[in-house]
Amino acid sequence: MNIRQLLQQGIEILKENNIENPIMHARILLETVLEVNREYIFINDKQEVEKIKEINYLDTVRKLVEGYPIQYITNHQEFMKLDFYVDKNVLIPRADTEILVEEAIDFIRNKKSEKIKILDICTGSGAIAASVAKNIENAYVYATDLSDKALEVAQKNALKNGVLNKCEFIKSDMFKNITGKFDVIISNPPYIKKSIIKELDLKVQQEPMMALDGGEDGLNFYRILSENAYKFLTENGALLLEIGYDQKEAVIDLLKASCKYKKIYSKKDLSGNDRVICAMV
Repeated sequence: MNIRQLLQQGIEILKENNIENPIMHARILLETVLEVNREYIFINDKQEVEKIKEINYLDTVRKLVEGYPIQYITNHQEFMKLDFYVDKNVLIPRADTEILVEEAIDFIRNKKSEKIKILDICTGSGAIAASVAKNIENAYVYATDLSDKALEVAQKNALKNGVLNKCEFIKSDMFKNITGKFDVIISNPPYIKKSIIKELDLKVQQEPMMALDGGEDGLNFYRILSENAYKFLTENGALLLEIGYDQKEAVIDLLKASCKYKKIYSKKDLSGNDRVICAMV
């Protein structure tokens, strides 16, 4: 079977199973399996494909049909115009989280300091940590996670994006292994209510449960953050949090209840949903 025939077979399978953008997805999967670019696919469409690669390709198509995220198949996700490696051990970085990173970058650029210390809690893939380190010359990022495998991915992404020398990775259950003070604390913690995780899109359910489950009300990690972050922030430091679309009031109430934060405000994402909470000390 040649490249054109194999690509067409993939497209037909995806169409039959009502997969969105079947042509694009079929092509991306073929590029991944053959380890070539888009131009190669079109220029060499009559080239015969090795049987083992043909089998591998159809296997990736079936995985997509079964709800496996394409990012885990290709091990690739773009975020903040950077390229990140992702696998089943980490949450897939999303465009909404770029709002959190952009707000952090804006805040940091306004601080007058030779070196900015940043703490990224629940770093996962390390997308936040690497993006901040890449965009802020004088930033040094301490990135934490409870998962050893997630920390391996985060370290790989820091190396991939040329900021390994500006990042330190720490295994920690939230603040337990953290010492010192930071100018900024950033976190995109698990915030999905436990009861609705099984109602989420099948692709989302393939992502790590520990990166999704925010407890019965989705606020477990915000309670820990609001009760502890101020202890680790420098004067006029900031806590920046990603939140679920309906969690603005609840998270702000938690921050206010601690009586440790001032100038609390929220930022909306591109869909108009409240997505980021910022609080200063």
